[in-house]
Amino acid sequence: MAIKTERIEFPGSQNEKLAARLDLPEGEPRAYALFAHCFTCSKDVFAAARISAGLAERGFAVLRFDFTGLGASDGDFANTNFSSNVQDLVKAADWLRDNHRAPDLLVGHSLGGAAVLAAAGDIPEAGAVATVGAPADPAHVAHNFHADIERIEANGEAEVQLAGRTFTIRKQFLEDIEQHRLADRIRTLKKALIVFHAPIDETVSIDNAGAIFLAAKHPKSFVSLDNANHLLTRRADAVYVADVLSSWAARYLPKSVVDDGVRTLKPEPGELIVYEAGKGKFANIVDNGEHRMLADEPESFGGTNTGPTPYGYLSAALGACTTMTLRMYADRKKWPVDWIATRVRHEKIHASDCEECETKTGKIDRLERSIEVWGDIDDEQRQRLLEIADKCPVHQTLERANLIETGLSVVND
Repeated sequence: MAIKTERIEFPGSQNEKLAARLDLPEGEPRAYALFAHCFTCSKDVFAAARISAGLAERGFAVLRFDFTGLGASDGDFANTNFSSNVQDLVKAADWLRDNHRAPDLLVGHSLGGAAVLAAAGDIPEAGAVATVGAPADPAHVAHNFHADIERIEANGEAEVQLAGRTFTIRKQFLEDIEQHRLADRIRTLKKALIVFHAPIDETVSIDNAGAIFLAAKHPKSFVSLDNANHLLTRRADAVYVADVLSSWAARYLPKSVVDDGVRTLKPEPGELIVYEAGKGKFANIVDNGEHRMLADEPESFGGTNTGPTPYGYLSAALGACTTMTLRMYADRKKWPVDWIATRVRHEKIHASDCEECETKTGKIDRLERSIEVWGDIDDEQRQRLLEIADKCPVHQTLERANLIETGLSVVND
């Protein structure tokens, strides 16, 4: 699914402008998520960017932002602390609520995970919380500058090296993190929780995940990230988190949400649902629970042309099934097929003009399919692939008689 990103700003807890990105899916979002990054990182650190993009590809709108004094946000990092980070998160949720919809899902990486656990009680609309490599208490971050603590306490502040950069840490920061104990917040979360953690995490040990999980009440889940590092610098690890998180969160999203007059529905397992998008006369959202797409009509037919037409999706089904079927067959035969493409054109024609058709009255639908195969294959193999194309399941479904059973229910809010 294609995504787009909007750059935005909103006032943080210290009235400084916070820089943010809103990653949006194609079409109406199925849900909104708020992402909190790791200690001294930014919204653009790989884990934040990749997980956010992965969720957007799966239909979530994700707001990620730089905490005060970090990244592109205004303010002085030295004046911030864990409490101000939590307040920044609440401000970010306020912005989403005022401009789109309050977040349904809160996601935090490392210290950002501790922050979302602390902020969750102040964001009542969020039904689910996810932590990734998070400490059980914010005081854990002090180990990053343990050798400098005496200087900080003696002088009131000190410059420390963190991830190759220089930051000023003040005594008030140490005092603030010591005041926060998350166990009570976690016990009273009253939201679904999923904990992602790598057993070999050398920055935040796996014991922290255990403490968070034990303190939480059900529903709660734990997912091991195996040999991932703390920052999830391998693309596959970040993609895995997005995959699991989007599927898990779907269980805890509102079944039906009305926002500015637009209703969204969640399909049941194995079901595809199509509902009006609330924008334009014919725009519809196509959702199977994992992927969301738009269907529409051209402007010449009164639509807004925001997505393929219903017949466009019919053509897409035939084309995709054809290409997949040929790929499976070529691989099984170990033929040197490098690439396959299928072009499909749909039109309505008079039955009398169709020599192969049984009926000769009225109009019929004709799907013209053209297959292109890149590879060193001979004429016999080419002919066999043409035969296999006709065995594509969607092709066979379209050519045989089908039964469509329809029911209708009336829903009154």
